[in-house]
Amino acid sequence: MASFNFLLLTVLAALITSPAMASDPSPLQDFCVADKDSPVRVNGFPCKDIKDVKVDDFFLAANLDKPMDTTLNKVKSNVTLINVMKLPGLNTLGISMARIDYAPQGQNPPHTHPRATEILTVLEGSLYVGFVTSNPDNKFFSKMLNKGDVFVFPQGLIHFQFNPSHDKPAVAIAALSSQNPGAITIANAVFGSKPPIADDVLAKAFQVDKNLIDWLQAQFWENNHN
Repeated sequence: MASFNFLLLTVLAALITSPAMASDPSPLQDFCVADKDSPVRVNGFPCKDIKDVKVDDFFLAANLDKPMDTTLNKVKSNVTLINVMKLPGLNTLGISMARIDYAPQGQNPPHTHPRATEILTVLEGSLYVGFVTSNPDNKFFSKMLNKGDVFVFPQGLIHFQFNPSHDKPAVAIAALSSQNPGAITIANAVFGSKPPIADDVLAKAFQVDKNLIDWLQAQFWENNHN
């Protein structure tokens, strides 16, 4: 009987806690427009008083129909993210989106979204995309996408997109399963952290000479998000 009760409690605990492990918590009302001026600090944003909610809390003139500038960084891409920081009506809804522009030979370099799965569709051009699974297998999945194709990047896994064309730009739209998916660009985080990671740590991790690490850390690691 004691073992049965323990098993029952374990199952109930798993059922109770599993929703809390989701990417974003499920909403408990129709909406919870973010009150970004509130002094209250919660996981996300507190709700604006419903009497103060306006239609523009759910609207953003984002100009996603227009090409974005891909000359602002060395990777030659531009990620225009629409998250809760720009559209307060997204608060608690567990979704965001992005337009991604790629110059010829441009890329959205290897990165992860710690809080979201991403589904991407190509609107113009072609993209070579891929992701790598977690340790110990580190299996690489890749695919060439053409206009209209769709690809999914599982939450938290390192992934990228690259425009292989030498003369044609590419455009994609992505949806992400979090109001604030976050992005960790691998090279920027490893070699451009502030303060920097000790060069002897990175030299040992990458099994290269410290002079190479010092050179990499001296580069300007640009952000392609806006």
